[in-house]
Amino acid sequence: MADQSTFRATIHPSTAGIAADLWNSLVPSTAGVVDNPFLDHAFFLALEESGCATARTGWQPQHILLSDAQDQPVGLMPLFLKTHSMGEYVFDHGWADALERAGGSYYPKLQCSVPFTPATAPKLLVPSGDPLIRSALLSTARQLASQRNASSVHATFVPETEASDIEAEGWLKRVDTQFHWHNDGYASFDDFLETLSSRKRKMIRRERRDALSDGLTVKWLSGADLKEHHWDAFYDFYEDTGARKWGRPYLNRDFFSRLNQSMADAIVLMLAYDGDTPIAGAINFVGKDRIFGRNWGCTRDVPFLHFELCYYQAIDYAIAHKLAVVEAGAQGEHKLARGYAPSTTYSVHWLAHPGLRAAVADYLEQERRSVEHNQDVLDQFTPFRKGERTDR
Repeated sequence: MADQSTFRATIHPSTAGIAADLWNSLVPSTAGVVDNPFLDHAFFLALEESGCATARTGWQPQHILLSDAQDQPVGLMPLFLKTHSMGEYVFDHGWADALERAGGSYYPKLQCSVPFTPATAPKLLVPSGDPLIRSALLSTARQLASQRNASSVHATFVPETEASDIEAEGWLKRVDTQFHWHNDGYASFDDFLETLSSRKRKMIRRERRDALSDGLTVKWLSGADLKEHHWDAFYDFYEDTGARKWGRPYLNRDFFSRLNQSMADAIVLMLAYDGDTPIAGAINFVGKDRIFGRNWGCTRDVPFLHFELCYYQAIDYAIAHKLAVVEAGAQGEHKLARGYAPSTTYSVHWLAHPGLRAAVADYLEQERRSVEHNQDVLDQFTPFRKGERTDR
């Protein structure tokens, strides 16, 4: 039986240094199509080659590729050396402050994630499922942290089973809440509405009607239908809304052009039009069994248009294409009233400093109880009629 010493790890300072076919052969896929679009080699490549995720922006690639004794690739861990905690959606600023006050340095740290993407996906990419390969990836990440003088290693938005497996190796597990919509085999949006209370049905119908009451229309664009002028319009929306909400948007215009060249079939761009003029848009990515809502923006403030483009249109799309889940991104308790149910997300953390680790472990235990309590409370406010909800 092989042990960890039989594996050879190489650290790649760019996604381009790993062949696309090799990378994607290590990613879960069905019939040659990557199950989760955010794990696709093309997605990471677009982030890096557009300049969005580079050392200059505080995301220095350090991807771990593991090979066996026959020099065959057997595992991959997408990894970045980070000099800040922005663009992660799992907040550890308090941990950084604590270590800095104690005289330590929290940055750099190692971050195993898809940059700027709060969507759950496996992060230890081991097609065989061999726990020794998983352990070797984790061990390599810890050794790399020591070599790079990094305070910690973090893997965020990982599946529950992966989080539990990594926790068993001594890492700290953290939980949080997102809101997902679940397709119970609905034939139409009205079919879904029939599972809600009368008051919530009326509210949603009113919101959908009001959002498009000025004669606005919505188009779904994907694949060959996506043109550069669509991306020009969407980027204007994204940049304007992003600048007003959090200062400087993370993604640049070149990133979207690169995605259009390599991943257009996995994208659904939903644009709201006033006549022939687009005024708002939302970008979605489609995986094996779900649609992921990511970024949105507008240049005209229309009541409920955000809900229509980001939530209701995504539900329409999921029903039409028989997708099981809509993941609408991070946070947002307002999604609850619109049929999106609380769902638990997971991350795992290895901290080199024993004092910080002990303090964080205590904090995470309290935080976990708080998250569980909040989810129990939120469950009481779902819009479904009693007995209708089946996802939990």
